[in-house]
Amino acid sequence: MRGLPALLIAALAAATPARADDFRTPTVTTLRTDWSAALSQLRSELGGRPAVAAEFIFSGRRGLRAYDPRRIPALVRLNAISARFFPGIGRSAVPVLLPFDVAALLDADPKAEPDQALLLRVQAGFRPVEMFDAGPSGYDAVFALEPGAGDDMPPRVFASPVEVQITGSNLIYDIADPFGGKGEPVKALAAQYPDLRRFIREGHVRYAFTRFGVAYVVSIQCLDSVPKARRLACRESYPVAERFLTALRIAGGRPHRPRRDIEPAIAERPTALSPDFSYRPSGDIIANSGFRKQQGRPDFTVYAQMRFPIENQPAYARSQSYARHRPAVGGNGPYAYPWRDNFCESRSFGVGQCATGFGHQGQDIRPGACLPGQADCDVKQQGVVAVRDGVLIRSPKQQAVTLQVNTSREHIRFRYMHMNPWELDADGVLNGRRVDEGERFGVVGNYLDRPNGTSRHLHFDVQVFTPDGWLWVNPYVTLIAAYERLLGERGSEIVPEAAFPPAVARAGPEE
Repeated sequence: MRGLPALLIAALAAATPARADDFRTPTVTTLRTDWSAALSQLRSELGGRPAVAAEFIFSGRRGLRAYDPRRIPALVRLNAISARFFPGIGRSAVPVLLPFDVAALLDADPKAEPDQALLLRVQAGFRPVEMFDAGPSGYDAVFALEPGAGDDMPPRVFASPVEVQITGSNLIYDIADPFGGKGEPVKALAAQYPDLRRFIREGHVRYAFTRFGVAYVVSIQCLDSVPKARRLACRESYPVAERFLTALRIAGGRPHRPRRDIEPAIAERPTALSPDFSYRPSGDIIANSGFRKQQGRPDFTVYAQMRFPIENQPAYARSQSYARHRPAVGGNGPYAYPWRDNFCESRSFGVGQCATGFGHQGQDIRPGACLPGQADCDVKQQGVVAVRDGVLIRSPKQQAVTLQVNTSREHIRFRYMHMNPWELDADGVLNGRRVDEGERFGVVGNYLDRPNGTSRHLHFDVQVFTPDGWLWVNPYVTLIAAYERLLGERGSEIVPEAAFPPAVARAGPEE
């Protein structure tokens, strides 16, 4: 049985008629960049090196539009130098701040190809960039510091390099954020960053500040507790992040045509009703499955008009950690409609959009191509595809892949989890790889710290950029809209009712 009986679907359609305005797109604020201030800072950074500054022309042709690159030839020259190390840096619509001292690079030998030692020196000891992506909304970069690099670093030798991410964005997603805007100043950096605030949120230590009217956030993934053998404690990461911040210089970027704020609109959805696909409302999680028995949080925002992340239908967005004792296929089992939200299910992960600040961070999805007990099943039928054109963020050996989108109207991330890391490494699914919407780059897996560590499913989540950096938002309604586009039909919403007993049982590992 693929879905609900036809008579029940008809009854549901009559009880809950399709509405055109139930799902809406997000509100996004567009920040205005002060390029005059950026140019003044660039002059200041080059001022102590007259020979280097002489290579830059700071005044260009008058009478041109503000975003015409001929008006600011210094940025054209700067982008040409930096693009050897950060391809596409001139696409950034905001000033690109990186731990990259262009003046020191040119002082050394402007014509020579820099070796590893020189690059480490001009990048404050950080390795060559792991990932760099620039576009109309700004830029993102990932750098790494080797274990034990620098005398001022923590004495403990970490099991792997410490990765530092930085984002500069002129797009800010307006979300209800009860934990937002908090933090503490960093006295040692107050002169360089007067409004800098440091705080720990959603598994990262973050440093947020504004410069040139743009929002910047530097972050390191960490464990907010005592150090562990293979995990960095957040407080241990402070010196790494602050070394990174101290080394930031203007490395490129150029003005773009000004844009207006992006107002919410009705999300596009099919009009024909599906005879099979049904779903429970956003926020309607399984009873007692939330952290400290919290309820779910309704969110009817379609954060992106995207392709569904699993290649083929049917697929089932159902909890894999909480389930009733029912048959595995059909009925109320995990391979059946209706879908159900599990964004705020109980986990130890920080999620500011859930009531207690803890939740699942995303949505579990099971593909229907391979059902339990199906002897002739080929797991390669369960393809995972890019939901949008974008760039991948993933270091070797990681089982999570993040797809980032940077356009004039979006600065958003989508994360895929539980795929086999060795297969991803072999297939070149690594930092900086560009993919097209619908492009296949893996298969649904069951990897969680080890092979067969969880049931076969895809954990999919969405992050949007805010003044506190990249934060998780509920992907459930975004997935509903994407699945409807895959089907070409509209699903039926099932109003919560007491048809099933509330008792639940843990049925698998957490993820």
